[in-house]
Amino acid sequence: MSYEVDETVFEYTARRIRLAANAQFDALVDAFEAAVPSLSEADARAQLSGDWAAFIRGLQWESPSGFVRLATSRPSDLLQHAGSTTRSVVWTIAHHGIAARLHRLDPGAILSAHVRVEAHTTAQPGTILTFDVPSARLRSFGINKVTQGGAELDRALGDLIEDLGLPRPAALRR
Repeated sequence: MSYEVDETVFEYTARRIRLAANAQFDALVDAFEAAVPSLSEADARAQLSGDWAAFIRGLQWESPSGFVRLATSRPSDLLQHAGSTTRSVVWTIAHHGIAARLHRLDPGAILSAHVRVEAHTTAQPGTILTFDVPSARLRSFGINKVTQGGAELDRALGDLIEDLGLPRPAALRR
């Protein structure tokens, strides 16, 4: 079977932030995972009693930044077998309150509403934390309210970084 499609290509500029912190890797990973609780889709549906606003308030209570962890990957567990000695972890996080509004405005925006954060060890003591600025991707939709949602995600991500004891990056300033 073959389908007809109309193809549209949107180009945008990404902004990636790389924070070199003097934090010990395991301590920063533990702090991140404590600040951003894990919430699977199944658990979210089970917690949702039909009252979306109450569900979001409950998430804010558990995670002041509003973010929850959708997925955690530890690529170094596999890549050590290929000779890599760098420990790393990648998280996919979401702010369901903001994501819901973005999805109502343009369901495709959900692709850019989730934030991936990567942390890895360095040769010197410390940890590198890397992520893309959410608003840079969301601005490409050309919808003002989606762009505003991106700015809200930037602020929430900045709050999370501060909750970890790191300074708020200039690109995530209020």
